[in-house]
This record gives sequence, structure tokens and C-alpha cells, in this order.
Amino acid sequence: MLEALFLQTNDWQHRDGAFYRCSLCDVTKHIPASFQAAILARMREITGLPLVDRVVVTAQRMLPGQVIGIHSDRPLLGYESARLVVQLNQQWQPDHGGVLELFSSPEGKAVFSVDPEYNKAFGFPLHADSYHGVTEVTQPRQTVVFNFWHMANTPELASYVQALFANLQFSEFPAALNPIASSAESTLPEDTTFRAGTAAVALHRLGYDEATVVTGYRHSAGLAVCDTGDAETYAAVLLAEWMAYLYRDSFDLARWMILRNKLDRAQVIPRLLPAWQLCLPE
Repeated sequence: MLEALFLQTNDWQHRDGAFYRCSLCDVTKHIPASFQAAILARMREITGLPLVDRVVVTAQRMLPGQVIGIHSDRPLLGYESARLVVQLNQQWQPDHGGVLELFSSPEGKAVFSVDPEYNKAFGFPLHADSYHGVTEVTQPRQTVVFNFWHMANTPELASYVQALFANLQFSEFPAALNPIASSAESTLPEDTTFRAGTAAVALHRLGYDEATVVTGYRHSAGLAVCDTGDAETYAAVLLAEWMAYLYRDSFDLARWMILRNKLDRAQVIPRLLPAWQLCLPE
């Protein structure tokens, strides 16, 4: 079934960038739902991740001379968090190339290699340090890639966060925050103040008062710990900080687990319900 995907006239998209050279085609609709469900169940077991019922399958073709450079594919907001690569290369020989290599850093040597032998599959989670690449091929290389999403980094969450921060303007700050932000910008890294400002905008757009917006900025900038004793303020500040992090950086499993643990026993706040359900789903 998988091999037949490469015999069809598909809508191939060609990538010919500086480091990413191959052809791709979305073949999800050609994969039976029962087969997708079986693969998803196995990936949940292997990775231990709470993967949602969403699978996107891509056929990948590499031609002689093509190569995929070292990259991490860290899960940006709404991107997949795990991947299964299935190799479909009969009569593969070492001099054919196309080896999937894993690295501990973008500058280091490969620490693990997966030869593209026929009917071999390799699954792995994606994170900021999941560096990998594919060596240059001398013979055509055929691969089918199954992509999976973490329940707290879905496309639905991406739509919500992008809408929340649409036309982002720090001029929305309440007057009380301006001197605090100006002082922070003169002493703290730009990334820190940008993320803190984004968290403050989130709180403002969620309808919180000036004091809560200031508290959220100071907490996100590391100027103070949110310790007001008010459960709603605490939850709002933590969620706003997390959404600002997602918007500015990427999904980080360790950070998400810390957030989940901090709000594990908290009562869901009605005003925060949409964000809460998307960031911390049951």
C-alpha cells in the first residue's frame, strides 16, 4: 500500500533550499483510517506522549544529489511533536546514501544512524535539540512519514494564540506599566522584555485590570514572582506567560509539564476557559 503511493500521479511539492532538498506529497487520504489508528496507538506507547487523534502522512522522495541538512524541526506553535519515518528502498546499498542521522548538536558528529533499509521504521519525538539530517543520495530514496500532534500543541491552539496576538502593539500597555517596561528594556535582554510584553498584552486582551497586567509583566520578565494569593490572577498570569512563550518561541514539553503541575488542582476560571482547555486539555 505504501509503495503504491509513489506510483500515483500525486501533487508533489518540490523543496530545493540551501539545506532541504526533496519532494513531498500529502498522502493522508490514501492511508486507511484503521492503519492510521494502529500506528497512532503504537506511537503513543513508544513515546509516552498524549498524542491527539490526528495523523498527517507525507510521502517523501529524494533524487540523486539531494540532501537534507541538520535541523531540529522543533515543534513551533501548532506543529507536530512526534514523527515516524518508514523506509521503502528495496535493494538499498551503503553507497546509495540517504542515511537518517541524529545529532546532539548542529555542529557535532552523528550519534545515531538509521540506514534506509526496506521496511525499516524509526520513530522519535521532536524538540529543540532533536537535530537530524539525511545524507546525500546517489539513488532515489522513498520514505513515508507519519506526523503526530501533542494534545497541548494542536492547530486549534495555534489559531487561538495567533488570534489573541493579532496586530500586536505594546502601545496597549496601561499607563502604570510604561515606566516598569521602560526600565526593564534598559537592563534586560530583548527576548525577555518582548515575551513579558506579549504576556501583558494577552492579559489586557483577556480583559484583566491594570494591576493584573503589571503583575503579569513583572512575573514574565523575572522581576517578581506572582504571589498575590488570588487564584484567578495566578492562573491568568501563568497562562498568559505560557501563550507568550508559544507565540515567541516553540512548544517545550518540560515547560508545559511544569505549567500543568502548577495548575493541576486549580479551579478552571470561566474567563480563561478557551485558553485553559487548549493549553491544558484533560
